[in-house]
Amino acid sequence: MLFAIAVKRKKRAKVLLFSELTKLFCIFFYFNADYSKKMLYFCTQNAKKRMLITTKAIVLNLQRHSDRSHILHTYTQHSGRINFLVYGVGSKKKSAALYAPLSLIEITADIRPDRSIPTLKEARLLRAANSPNAALVTQLKSNAVSLFLAELLYGTLRHPMPDETMFHFLENALSVLDTTTALENFHTSFLMDFAAALGFAIDEKEHPALLRVPVSRADRQLLLRQLCDYYALHLDDFRTPLSLDVLIEVFD
Repeated sequence: MLFAIAVKRKKRAKVLLFSELTKLFCIFFYFNADYSKKMLYFCTQNAKKRMLITTKAIVLNLQRHSDRSHILHTYTQHSGRINFLVYGVGSKKKSAALYAPLSLIEITADIRPDRSIPTLKEARLLRAANSPNAALVTQLKSNAVSLFLAELLYGTLRHPMPDETMFHFLENALSVLDTTTALENFHTSFLMDFAAALGFAIDEKEHPALLRVPVSRADRQLLLRQLCDYYALHLDDFRTPLSLDVLIEVFD
């Protein structure tokens, strides 16, 4: 009997304590209405700002950030140049081949206002950097061209500004790269067209030599270096891609 009474008293004390705490909570927010409004506004605003985006992206570079993460540099269809934090590169779900230079992927990323770099949630391959069915020599040449162009784009497309016209230009160029039979002249042709897309098209009267079609290995090498010099005249802090020498050697 005494035990039952003690249990009832204990339960009653818990109910009274909860009731008193509830009253204190209500009184606090009654006299601090501005504070409660601010907290509600802060929560709703952050909920609105955080979002998942899905867009096409062209891979420019992948750099190790830590033991567990990488920074993926991309040029996206809807937002221009964006870098993403990627975890687990090299796993079955996120193969490193997925992020090869000039791969075309569809990504889903987590955008949060409290993070300077959005986190990549999912990636799906739309275009591989190299065709696995191509001959080995063709793969080597295609890979050299991809590395050179990816480094060029990495150094020139720096701003997170939406430019779907530019993205579609690059997407079409990748389609041509996949099907061209004149791979040795693709990069020089791309440099001519890309200059026009950036706003400093080569004037035929002022620079007729830059618009010529190279007919020999020596002529191709000379034109390639001249085009890089032309870019340096029109772009601040332009650096000739380090992969240029590799590209020349592969096509030698």
